[in-house]
Amino acid sequence: MALIVTTSACDQGGSESSNVRYGDCAVSGQRGEFHLSPETAGALTVKTTLPAPGWWNGGDTPGSITSGYEYCMAANIAYRSGLDRVKVENAPFPVIVSGRTKDFDLALAQITITPERSKVADFSPAYLSSTLGVLIRDGEKIDQANIRDVRIGVAEGTTGEQFVEQRLKPTKPVTAFANDPEMVTALEEGRIDAVVHDTTILLAYPQKREQRVRLVGQYRTDQGYGALYPKGSSEKDELDRIIKQLIDDGTLAKLSAVYLGAAFGQDPAKIPYFTVPEGS
Repeated sequence: MALIVTTSACDQGGSESSNVRYGDCAVSGQRGEFHLSPETAGALTVKTTLPAPGWWNGGDTPGSITSGYEYCMAANIAYRSGLDRVKVENAPFPVIVSGRTKDFDLALAQITITPERSKVADFSPAYLSSTLGVLIRDGEKIDQANIRDVRIGVAEGTTGEQFVEQRLKPTKPVTAFANDPEMVTALEEGRIDAVVHDTTILLAYPQKREQRVRLVGQYRTDQGYGALYPKGSSEKDELDRIIKQLIDDGTLAKLSAVYLGAAFGQDPAKIPYFTVPEGS
């Protein structure tokens, strides 16, 4: 059974509707096959960090979101749980991954699963592998041999920040930014020379910024993105089963092709792999 919903963005906190409303997302599977006890009656409450093009499309505020990989992933979870809507809540990324936010069912924010984060939150099975990309200004010559000697920007509280500080160990100060657009703007304006951040996020920027920036490489991390749950969540097992079903039945692969493929503009597999310079 499949249902394509083309109504406006989901209700973010007003009166509940009897209609199934998931923005522009296509949902599939059996409605109500799984059973959750959600934080908000009739709704799946999802934390994320906006803006996140490709992942959460439509705008920079929760009420403007209509589609995207993670939004439609949440829509499918809600549908298969018999819930009528997705309630999106915006929060700073460092707050989400440090376990300082509460009153939600799960967080979907391109969150890499790490042992440190697992101490303060629980995670689903990985639903997408992750690497760290290197974004530079077009025309610059920065590669794996000289990247330690340039000014690097990272996203605050991310595995990219840890990787740069603990593995690359650059000779110049690292600048952490609160959000991705601010970080890429700093790169364009010459306040930093390179950005090291999730490849799946950075891939959208060369075409969005009219090729003023380009991806020149990526680092393997052997890690993946997972849904984050409040520590000790009683809904973890059921949510894990839903996400595993979305992986196994190809739903997430379809969402990747529709939303991330369009955002990427290029095949991530063809981006060269960098190695960490010797002596770092």
